[in-house]
Amino acid sequence: MHSFDRRGKRLSWRILSYALRRMRTDPPLDHAEPVETLRRRAGVTVTPEGIGGDEALRIWQEVLAPACISVDHPRFFSYVPGAPSEAAGMFDVAISAANVYAGSWQEGAGAVFAENEALHWIAGLAGMPDGAGGVFVSGGTAGNLSALIAARWHWRHRGGGTHDRSRGIIVASRAAHSSVAQAARAMDADVVLVDTDGRGRMEGAATRAAIAALPEDDAARVFAVVATAGTTNVGIVDDLEGVGAAAREAGAWFHVDGAYGGAALCAPSRRGLFAGIEHADSFIVDPHKWLFAPFDSCALLYREPRIARAAHTQHAEYLDALHVNDDWNPSDYAHHLSRRPRGLPLWFSLATHGTRAYTEAVERTLAVTDAGAELIRRAPHVELILEPELSVLVFRRAGWTHEQYEEWSARVLAAGITFTVPTSWQGETCLRLCIVNPETTEADIALVLETLE
Repeated sequence: MHSFDRRGKRLSWRILSYALRRMRTDPPLDHAEPVETLRRRAGVTVTPEGIGGDEALRIWQEVLAPACISVDHPRFFSYVPGAPSEAAGMFDVAISAANVYAGSWQEGAGAVFAENEALHWIAGLAGMPDGAGGVFVSGGTAGNLSALIAARWHWRHRGGGTHDRSRGIIVASRAAHSSVAQAARAMDADVVLVDTDGRGRMEGAATRAAIAALPEDDAARVFAVVATAGTTNVGIVDDLEGVGAAAREAGAWFHVDGAYGGAALCAPSRRGLFAGIEHADSFIVDPHKWLFAPFDSCALLYREPRIARAAHTQHAEYLDALHVNDDWNPSDYAHHLSRRPRGLPLWFSLATHGTRAYTEAVERTLAVTDAGAELIRRAPHVELILEPELSVLVFRRAGWTHEQYEEWSARVLAAGITFTVPTSWQGETCLRLCIVNPETTEADIALVLETLE
């Protein structure tokens, strides 16, 4: 057993050394490999006797890690990338090693306290009241689902039994994230879609009209209205003031999905886009997207946490001890029980660098986005489709077919230049650059545009 412990300590140092090198060096872009290639190169890795830590780490470093695209590469522009600070990334290693449980105050009071400090900062950015609070969940899909479960519970509770067997309705825009429809399927609810304007923006008047067009019985089934603070595809912020007013008029819960765009709340240059968010009953933002934390982390906030607690608290004999005191148990605020303290990396990075550093980093990515838009305007072979609101650039390559976009995307990834996949806008294939990494520069965008000539 003694030699096992000694080997374990040596392996721990090797793993930590790898983690430090990975955080402190510019990562290669890398690319996926076919399963047959990985099976041939990695060999059999799970065996009765074990292959040893040194060999397992070698296989990871030499075979498996290079088959994972580096999401924090400055020219990773697809989907929504992430770029954790070194403080956040390394602290994630530390809390994983400590195996901290953060489902209850009883077992993880220190971790929960720190997470709540980070949540309080986010709530303040959104203008939510002092009593607002919530929990960190795994991602925007879990955040939206948990918020909507609380919304439905509130609707049924207020109905005093009237709606207990009713199938509820969620009102959302056609540009809402796919997780809203997924939540509706999981909850066995219906979705009413609101048409957006020419930029993909959900407006208050259209929301009000969509609800008014419902038959009386259906209008009574509306329990939530969902607005988006930064659509994932093109980065547009909905009319939060108008949509929130329409929700209140309908007596419905107002939820704001800011999984991607909500981080821009800390940027004074864009704060005006979010007018009305302070009226939200619930709000989400993913720190693993634009707030420089590692996967997986979504901040879920409620205006009145007591509602979420009533909706989500699990009751069982072996859990009774958790509810003797009025403690803040994170498991009571979402559809989970066991949880790791996934908000701690954000807290540690905030505590280390200060909130001003976050404002500066987000503003830097916005400035690079604006500079990139100007590069596109000046280039003869590409055309800007939408003026950017946040940090997404959507543009076309003149004369290209869908197949040409796909061929280009595969070619530049194989060359290690950029990971940029095509998207579509109003039925047209085009390109989209999502910029959330403070290490991304105007030169990076210029390089991508050059490959399109």
